[in-house]
Amino acid sequence: MSETGSINYWAVLGLDPGADASSLKRAFRQQARRWHPDLNGDDPHAEEQFKAVNEAYAVLSDPQRRQQWEAGLDEAAAAAAGLDPFATGFPDFEDYLDDVFHRETRRSAQYDSEEEPYQEDPPGDVTPPVPPPPPPVVASEELESVVDLTPEQALQGVRIELELPDGTAIEVWTPAMAGDGWRLRLAGVAPGGRDHFLQLRVRTDDGLRIDGLRVHYQLELSPAEGALGCTAVVPTLDGPVQLRIPPGSSSGRLLRLRARGLSRFDQRGDQLVEIRLVVPQGLTEAEEALYRRLQQLAEEIDGGRDRAVNQ
Repeated sequence: MSETGSINYWAVLGLDPGADASSLKRAFRQQARRWHPDLNGDDPHAEEQFKAVNEAYAVLSDPQRRQQWEAGLDEAAAAAAGLDPFATGFPDFEDYLDDVFHRETRRSAQYDSEEEPYQEDPPGDVTPPVPPPPPPVVASEELESVVDLTPEQALQGVRIELELPDGTAIEVWTPAMAGDGWRLRLAGVAPGGRDHFLQLRVRTDDGLRIDGLRVHYQLELSPAEGALGCTAVVPTLDGPVQLRIPPGSSSGRLLRLRARGLSRFDQRGDQLVEIRLVVPQGLTEAEEALYRRLQQLAEEIDGGRDRAVNQ
């Protein structure tokens, strides 16, 4: 441990003096990952820098030790008599974070997400309740399984129990704020050392798709409703609402319902409504005649535009 007063702990973590607890945690996690010896095998300075990062966080996150350091006192002697916490080696990075943040270990299988999970520490020491886990999943194929999650489970992360075709049992935690369609790669767990994938499905019975804090919904309309505009009833997580569809709405147009998504801490997502025009099947003779007339009108309009351009 460095001699007290010889190192600027704020500078070690890349912070301005007096940064809040949330910024301190984020900076510590970033610097610890950057300098962890297991992740920097070719850097001879990583071990000492990692120890400095650990020391800086230990002092700045403890009000008493931080006060002693700021006063220039010998906090090293007052805390653990200068013992080196890494004298017997360096733990796995995730286990190391679990121990520092006093959180329950979340992994017995590592995954690589094909989406970048959003992660942010809660303000202060507030820990949201963990939703109940979904029932055990039996792999539908040797290399991929589909896992259904509720919006709450996807938002907070949940423990998944997976049984592979060869009887191997795996436990894995999904990332917080996961979304519908995410694929998580479980490296080397399938027979022969192959990867197994978890595809997350986060949907409600009324057709809402969840992606982080945002909610997606596909609204089917007739061509006439899209052309002329209408009012449609749209489901949301808080119940159905009426949405005004502007005239001239084509397939693919997105309409936003603000603050109708999921909430996490002080953030609230939106709901996006995608317009999809659907042509009815089994047209009556009258409907077919109307569509043919519309087609003729469109051709006449396009022809008039072409003549105007050529003049």
